[in-house]
Amino acid sequence: MLIQLKRKEGESTGSFLYRFSTKIKQSGVLKEAKRRRFKTRDLNKRKRKLGALYRLSKAQEMKELKKYGRA
Repeated sequence: MLIQLKRKEGESTGSFLYRFSTKIKQSGVLKEAKRRRFKTRDLNKRKRKLGALYRLSKAQEMKELKKYGRA
């Protein structure tokens, strides 16, 4: 999506920047760019399972350490 704005005659730089930023926010260009920039790829099923197992084992380990007053 292409947004073109021209500075009006006698318009100050500040008001032009304000008009430009509001136009960008309304168009959703910035939101789309951020969504694309910070998108993470989905992990495959095996990695998700391994991660879940690791978290469970760490939680169990912390529980045991707390039980004996070491954590």
